[in-house]
Amino acid sequence: MSLELTQIQKDILYALITLYKKKAGASVKGEEIAELINRNPGTVRNQMQALRALGLVEGVPGPKGGYRPTAKAYEMLAITKPEESVRVPIMVNDEVFDDLSVEEIDLTSISHPDVCQARIRIIGDIKRISPGDRVVIGPTPVNELMVYGKVTGRDDTENTIVIDVDKIVALPKDRVEEHMSSPIITVDADARVKDGAKILAERGIYCTPVVESGDFVGIFTLDHVAEALAKGKLDAKIKDVMRPKIVMVEKDTSIKEALRLMKDEKVRILVITDNGQPVGVITDQKILTKLAPEQVV
Repeated sequence: MSLELTQIQKDILYALITLYKKKAGASVKGEEIAELINRNPGTVRNQMQALRALGLVEGVPGPKGGYRPTAKAYEMLAITKPEESVRVPIMVNDEVFDDLSVEEIDLTSISHPDVCQARIRIIGDIKRISPGDRVVIGPTPVNELMVYGKVTGRDDTENTIVIDVDKIVALPKDRVEEHMSSPIITVDADARVKDGAKILAERGIYCTPVVESGDFVGIFTLDHVAEALAKGKLDAKIKDVMRPKIVMVEKDTSIKEALRLMKDEKVRILVITDNGQPVGVITDQKILTKLAPEQVV
């Protein structure tokens, strides 16, 4: 007997699987799901009882407990299990959505290039994407393709969007040194958050490395500025709000490898070195929005 899920049940399952992947297999609390789909936690808890009865969700007891999707849930939604999947990024209006991943790309009219459309199935809160939005999808794991287009429709039931495809291009085999930004713009670890925010705004950049006593010690981003603003901490030191993580690569690293490192290390900027000495930076945004279309004929 086939199961018929309500829309709210599908929303909860998609959100559960999204968070479960993001947390690398750790259990997911009902409050986290409620926040992602903008629903009342009580509603989520009530629906979870039905989903558990259907064998789609299992509960995890204890203070660190919550919920986990079962194999049946993946089968029900035709979603690849985490251990078998690779995250495929999606950028919407030049912004990378870290909590969204493309699950499937179906080119519905590839035989008619002038009207080529694609149905894109997404893991995550699809309601963040609207008709008219510009999207960049990829690179895909095998062929390293990038898909560029404009959203023309959204199907919340299947968690898919429909796009008019502008172009499909292969990721260039260039090295990061060919496209890095240099000299490196940095902020001082002891500077105030509001001073760092001014540098980001003046330079028109999303993030920048943090230096202390000549060493690279972290990354400072607009997200840190927004969080500090919300907490009234614009006068705090940058080192108190930054992400204390730096990923460096040598200048002959390929663009493909750079994107893989960003994904694996969960960073959006790499410091490029020449024999260990920092000489430039490259960001995911530059690669996804500028580099690929310019380098492929």
